[in-house]
Amino acid sequence: MPDPLATIGPRVMMPQTERARPDQVVNSAGGYVFAIDDMKRALRFLIMGTAGGTYYVGEKDLTKDNTDLIRRLADGDQADELHQLVLDVSLNGRAAKQQPTLFALAALCASKRPEVRARALASIPDVCRTGTMFFTFLGYAQNFRGWGRAFKRAVARWYTEKSPEDLAWQVTKYRQREGWTHRDVLRLAKPKGVTGERANVLDFVCHPDADTMKGPVPDVINAFLVAQASTSPVKLATLVAKHHLSWEQLPDTALAMPEVWDAMIPTLGITALVRQLGRLASMGYTKPFSDGAREVVKRLTDTYAISRSRIHPMTVLLGSATYRSGHGVKGSLSWTPNPDVMVALEAMFYAAFGNVEPAGKRTLLGLDVSGSMGSSFAGTVMSCVEVEMALAMVTMRSEPEVFPMAFSSGFVPLPLTKLSTLGEAVGMAQGMPFERTDCAVPMMWASRNKVAVDTFLISTDNETWHGSVHPFQALQRYRDIMGIPARLAIVAMTSTGFSIAPPDDAGCLDLVGMDTSTPAILTEFSAGRL
Repeated sequence: MPDPLATIGPRVMMPQTERARPDQVVNSAGGYVFAIDDMKRALRFLIMGTAGGTYYVGEKDLTKDNTDLIRRLADGDQADELHQLVLDVSLNGRAAKQQPTLFALAALCASKRPEVRARALASIPDVCRTGTMFFTFLGYAQNFRGWGRAFKRAVARWYTEKSPEDLAWQVTKYRQREGWTHRDVLRLAKPKGVTGERANVLDFVCHPDADTMKGPVPDVINAFLVAQASTSPVKLATLVAKHHLSWEQLPDTALAMPEVWDAMIPTLGITALVRQLGRLASMGYTKPFSDGAREVVKRLTDTYAISRSRIHPMTVLLGSATYRSGHGVKGSLSWTPNPDVMVALEAMFYAAFGNVEPAGKRTLLGLDVSGSMGSSFAGTVMSCVEVEMALAMVTMRSEPEVFPMAFSSGFVPLPLTKLSTLGEAVGMAQGMPFERTDCAVPMMWASRNKVAVDTFLISTDNETWHGSVHPFQALQRYRDIMGIPARLAIVAMTSTGFSIAPPDDAGCLDLVGMDTSTPAILTEFSAGRL
């Protein structure tokens, strides 16, 4: 008679639909995995948000789960840790979208702990660096709290702590967003003790007419007023060149004038330039061999400007995908992509991660191409599998020894090389089988084929369920068979609370997809320094 006790224990191979360890939880696909701690999940939310939901969890439910967590953390003992995480993600440009970070700041500003509220309120000008971010934050904050005296003072500091020149730039560039205007905010916040040129700027906000200004204002306001009333390409180009006006500060008609773009592009923000590539192409500004194309390529490949701008790689990736498609996501714009611009965008994508140092370890890339990975990545037009292919190219380009493989319910050949272009990598995603999920496949394949691996790098949504062996068991089996203390790094592609990595294994690490710090952290981990 078989001994039933012989089938119990963490080293006994079990199907993923059965619990192999007491600390495992069931994921949204019905497989057993591990729950990540609250701060790791908060980081996933801040980096990726919940827009679009996942294959298994709708946007509404995923949003509620994550926002409930943020609110609980903001009121609890880890509130200060959450606040530091918000500052880190925001100030270091780790997230492509600012909404989750601004939501978390709003929750902290309504914390039940007075000292937490005070610190969060004091950081509003640091986190809300632009008018758009400021207005978005105010919308979230109103859902958490009223306009008490402390909140009014904190909001007023957004206006009173800026230099007159910076303030003038903000109120002319970001005049109206998310249903707010600066005039609306000033009527609620009522800044006190404002004098001199700064007071004149605030007066201009409430009475935006040159004839009603009570005193001198920064030059950008006068230039803005002249530009808004002008229809002359030469005059508008002169204003742009002299005052470095952005496209938001110009009348709509100016955006169809090549002379204006000639003057604007040399000083236009990198992020704004990426977002305007379709417009420029549709008006013929970046046609092959043109001066416009040469200037755009020069800006897109300026590594110093890229680093200084802190543009997020996801912004570049989305801009590259849109530009390559030849038509806008919305509207009727269409164009013929210039190959030189596409090459520049690819170089820009890698540069946006900074200088990626190699770990010098034998790295196996395991890319999840199961059905659930076909869902939208963080509410964008790209799928999770398309994004992971692009991320894989960062490792492919940086590590000297790397082998890429795709998996779903089994091994999937992946013709990805160091010479593959970003467009080719993303295009490969469209031909994947999208079958059932088994995240143990990379380790099992390496064991069967006696492939020496130092680091397994698996990108997945952690919704594994199909395999006959749990991923953590497959990793341990690989270590035993090969005698190699192989490490496992998981790059999460969704903001769920699951991981295939056991929390008590120092040789496992959870990372977040499209976190700008991921390549650097992976290097430290793979090299054994983390």
